[in-house]
Amino acid sequence: MISEFQMTASERRKLEEELTQLRSVEMPALAERIREARDLGDLSENFDYQDSKRQQGFISGRMKDIEALLDRATVIAEAVAGSGVVGLGSVVTVRDLDYDEELIFTLVGSSGNVTSSEHISVSSPVGVALMGSKIGDKIAVATPGGKTTFEILNVQ
Repeated sequence: MISEFQMTASERRKLEEELTQLRSVEMPALAERIREARDLGDLSENFDYQDSKRQQGFISGRMKDIEALLDRATVIAEAVAGSGVVGLGSVVTVRDLDYDEELIFTLVGSSGNVTSSEHISVSSPVGVALMGSKIGDKIAVATPGGKTTFEILNVQ
């Protein structure tokens, strides 16, 4: 069974926009480049042809990946601003009680769009532990580096 995952409406929209760009702009442009390169003759030593075919394969793969993500995605509402409860889309300030270090995380959907260490997927161990927490809560999380305890300082 294919697993489903959660994403916000804005994350879904970004993926749909990327898919539209790939289908309507990138692929037609590559098809034209391939046609022009093919018209030049010998394809075995034609860099433009070979490069365009590689790019076409990459873009085709990306389109399939996006389609699969969109097919399996469940769109959920983002956290309500000002509610004080951690949810999808929340920006959460925590204190790592083990290292007395303040960290800021943004909770994102589990679509694989984690773009930096500050973006935490709601399906990751830290994301799961943070979901539903409130300011002042202390949560324990099993991470690859061992058990870590966070105190929720702020939720936006």
